[in-house]
Amino acid sequence: MGRIAFRELHGLVLLDKPLGLSSNQALQEVRRLFRAAKGGHTGALDPLATGLLPLCFGEGTKLAAHLLGARKAYRATCRLGVTTTTGDLEGEVASHRAVPALDGAVIEAALVPLRGRIRQVPPVYSAIKQGGEPLYAKARRGEAVDVPAREVDVYRLVLLGREGDLLHLEIECGTGTYIRSLAVDLGEALGCGAHLTALRRIWVEPFTSPRMYSLDELRERAGQGDAALLEALLPVSAGVAHLPALHLDAAQSQAIAQGRRIALDGEGIPVGLCTAFAEDGALLALVECGPDGLLRVQRGFNLPPGG
Repeated sequence: MGRIAFRELHGLVLLDKPLGLSSNQALQEVRRLFRAAKGGHTGALDPLATGLLPLCFGEGTKLAAHLLGARKAYRATCRLGVTTTTGDLEGEVASHRAVPALDGAVIEAALVPLRGRIRQVPPVYSAIKQGGEPLYAKARRGEAVDVPAREVDVYRLVLLGREGDLLHLEIECGTGTYIRSLAVDLGEALGCGAHLTALRRIWVEPFTSPRMYSLDELRERAGQGDAALLEALLPVSAGVAHLPALHLDAAQSQAIAQGRRIALDGEGIPVGLCTAFAEDGALLALVECGPDGLLRVQRGFNLPPGG
């Protein structure tokens, strides 16, 4: 196989990450298919997790932090009565405990404290860094790891169904929430312990009804030619389509492109984070619009028209 001729490519791909691959492995395979010179992902999914992994290429990588902090939704399955060292299937079994008689009311009562703004202890086996090193590296060496609790947002947590000792859940949450920890905490609240057995991310804001592409689909499109493959590439602007949009004239566009602040006059100017577009339709920047109508550039882009 010859060397890949990478190219400047800007946009987003909504990958349906398969089971068994790390997020970085999935990213690198898709980056090679698209021959994208620069790429990144927006929040890792564990190898045992599947589902939506937005991939960013070129100027789209500037949105990675923005999408990383977005609201996300998952479907999860946890097994009652068994705990593991990692809180999921990757770890060794730590304990077996009897599962008490549980009805819907008991399970609902255990779910209530796990909703809203809660304090959560992240898993010891996680990529959170302590002293510049991931916690999982310390844990694998057998070091005692003290993980402080932190506040996270769980906007929705519902029981979809039960099959024996398996509970099927749907969760909407904010950044930094560990679904493994929710499964562990739920198991403790029910008095029998639990661990996560399956996890699928179903959406990431603003992609709440995403058209995802599997690796097999992307490989097939790559075999059909570049045009078929590029149909799966969204413009960078798709990643901020949920934000208010400001369409600027030539002078305003030039000022924003140079990173300068400008003042907008008129009624109905939104306050907060907005997108700024040039006359030719190119996405210029993410801007913060103050109550005084002053636009401050938060992140600039260098994109062709329509990007």
